[in-house]
Amino acid sequence: MVEASAADSPVNSKNLPSTCGRCHSDPKLARKYLFAGTRPVEAYEASVHARAIREGKRAAVCNDCHGTHDILPPSDPRSPISKRNVGSTCGKCHDQAFARYKDSIHGRAVAAGVTAAPTCTDCHGEHNILAPGNPKSPVYVTNVAAATCSRCHGDTQLDARFNLPPDRVTSYENSYHGLAAKSGSQTVANCASCHGVHDILPSSDPRSTIAKGNLPATCGKCHPDAGRTFALGPVHVIPTGAAANPWLRYVRLFYLFTIPGALGFMVLHNFLDWLRKLRRHIAKYQSLTTPLRLTLNQRFQHGILLVSFMLLVITGFALKFPESFWAAPIVRWEKDFPLRGLVHRIAGVILIAAGFYHLIYLFFTVEGRKGLRAMLPGFRDAREIVGTLGYNLGYRRELPLYRKFNYAEKIEYWALVWGTVVMGLTGVLLWAHNYVLRYLPNSWLDVLTAIHYYEAILATLAIVIWHFYAVIFDPEVYPLKWTLVSGRAPEHEVREEEEAASQAEASKATSENPPSPTDPTSEPGTNVPPAPVAGRDGVN
Repeated sequence: MVEASAADSPVNSKNLPSTCGRCHSDPKLARKYLFAGTRPVEAYEASVHARAIREGKRAAVCNDCHGTHDILPPSDPRSPISKRNVGSTCGKCHDQAFARYKDSIHGRAVAAGVTAAPTCTDCHGEHNILAPGNPKSPVYVTNVAAATCSRCHGDTQLDARFNLPPDRVTSYENSYHGLAAKSGSQTVANCASCHGVHDILPSSDPRSTIAKGNLPATCGKCHPDAGRTFALGPVHVIPTGAAANPWLRYVRLFYLFTIPGALGFMVLHNFLDWLRKLRRHIAKYQSLTTPLRLTLNQRFQHGILLVSFMLLVITGFALKFPESFWAAPIVRWEKDFPLRGLVHRIAGVILIAAGFYHLIYLFFTVEGRKGLRAMLPGFRDAREIVGTLGYNLGYRRELPLYRKFNYAEKIEYWALVWGTVVMGLTGVLLWAHNYVLRYLPNSWLDVLTAIHYYEAILATLAIVIWHFYAVIFDPEVYPLKWTLVSGRAPEHEVREEEEAASQAEASKATSENPPSPTDPTSEPGTNVPPAPVAGRDGVN
């Protein structure tokens, strides 16, 4: 038998964790004998105790906490790691901390048999105990309030059970200290800064750091120049609570009326101004005599596509991000009525139906076949791209002459076709998931979901970056290109085919209504429309 202190002994301090781990890190044995299979040895190896052992220092190993030959489960009151005994077990090494803890409100509660009261392992962890200076430690300065104290004091059931104030965590999080802590400040006060660490006492105890007589000194640790009156008011205060400062309530009431009133006036004023200018803007576009870019049928299709696409984006991403501010009102209906899913499916059916209608329109109408031919890509589109980039980079003096549908509009059109096919197909298969699972493994649903989700991201961002720029944010059309409403192209976007059509219409009008010879304005060329300007790329 090898001496326990021998370097090669399996029960030597350095070797003991691996010795215990032969069983306690084995998932099969954990399942067979129903003990915790959380890989405690791996957790211990990352702890401050294991680091000290590796450095040749004296620190706790398995038998220091669990015992040697008389190891008992934590549920046994005689076990050194039972709830009541954990403090004294840790106190064998950390005697000063245990002495303070034993007399604290938590220590006295545990000694009285209150199992819900925290002991050493509830705050510091069990096997993976880290140094307080480690950012991953639950008692690290920025984690104390959010990850440690809030586990109990943010639990409404525990608050009600022990008659604790229910707003302590909430009021701290909304205070300056809490907001600064969330932003990562390592110097702002947290729970332990005021209440203490191991020696936490109730405010009624005159020894407590938060006793009324001791508050000036406690606050003075961070605010040394503050007078004694600084700490006379309540600390954990919610502005709407009963303990709120009455002046605070008056201020709140004042702004509850002032903010809606002031902002309401601003909104009404700007809305009326916007409405007036909008009417003037629409009237200007309605008076355009430029060639028709979109027929009424095409505008109808675009409108159906616009509405169904927006509904799909909103209701689709609401499922992925239900806690976002814009999705919460939609998801809130789900407990009573599946509004989100119903709207999403209806919008999907409309989009697919619009796609089939568009196919019929393309192949069975003269207008559609002409539009399809105009949308087919060609080598000239590549030249248009190069020419436009050269102009925007300053290498060309003029923009190229675009056709009725330029390269940008073609890119978006065929991207729309691709996206509609992919989203429609995957959406239908996900909707009919029970039928799909009859023939395919469950992993296919994961693949379909991934395609549907990532294609939705691509389509949404493409619309925002590519389409919205062309119809909203382009300085030449801002705030909106009204081709969707009027069907006519803006004057700066009249292109080759449109120019020829415009001149043909003008010639026809001239032949049918010749100018009067007595009309002083009837000079040659006066009825010919002005030469069009080469248009910038604008997606309709």
